[in-house]
Amino acid sequence: MRRRVVVLLGLVGAVAAVMACLPAIPQDQDYHRFVDRRAWMGVPNAGDVLSNVAFVIAGVWGSLACARRSFPERAGYVVLFLGVALTGAGSAYYHLAPDDERLVWDRLPMTLGFMGLLAATIAERVGARWGLRLLAPLVILGIWSVLHWIAGERVGSGDLRPYIVVQFGSLLGIAGLLALLPGKYGDTRLLWAGLGGYALAKLCESLDGPIFVMSGELVSGHTLKHLCAGAAVGSIVRRIARMRAG
Repeated sequence: MRRRVVVLLGLVGAVAAVMACLPAIPQDQDYHRFVDRRAWMGVPNAGDVLSNVAFVIAGVWGSLACARRSFPERAGYVVLFLGVALTGAGSAYYHLAPDDERLVWDRLPMTLGFMGLLAATIAERVGARWGLRLLAPLVILGIWSVLHWIAGERVGSGDLRPYIVVQFGSLLGIAGLLALLPGKYGDTRLLWAGLGGYALAKLCESLDGPIFVMSGELVSGHTLKHLCAGAAVGSIVRRIARMRAG
């Protein structure tokens, strides 16, 4: 197991090293220009605002699942589901009037989700003690990555590189842990489904306009991103509800 952990740390370290070699990445202001700007019942950008209910439902559902049982990895999952529920509120606030300052409240809770799931996966596959010890430092790192970015944007030198490492480095770490190390609770298909659902969400995000056109302006890619990401978290909640120590 030790060799596999070293390989995994090497992969995550390589991602961080590559990002460190790149120039600073400021926030592209076109990011805030979403294709579906229709209002509904007085709510601007209603599709992208209201679809955040998927995060709130998934976060509350997951929190209730954790409250009903005691297991060594629970702290990481509690942080994950708290982050998901807060992402629903923060993302809705952002989409009402998208700009950098509001985007902070979308991204901050997202880092709780990424780091909580990473810590929970470490706890299950490396050791519960390691997962618990790393939870707070990982959460602090995630929060710092967002604060570092917005502080730079305010003085004209924004840099998204740390946030990108937090998001994609954590997901790479989780996928690596699932692939390389056995877990305590057997079947991991629902965890893989969660990662796959998030990958699909990111694809929908990148195809915001084309999906809006192909759907006959029924739904945008970014609205679908919220729904797919919420469903991805739901897969993780289902695993917690089913898992038994193996």
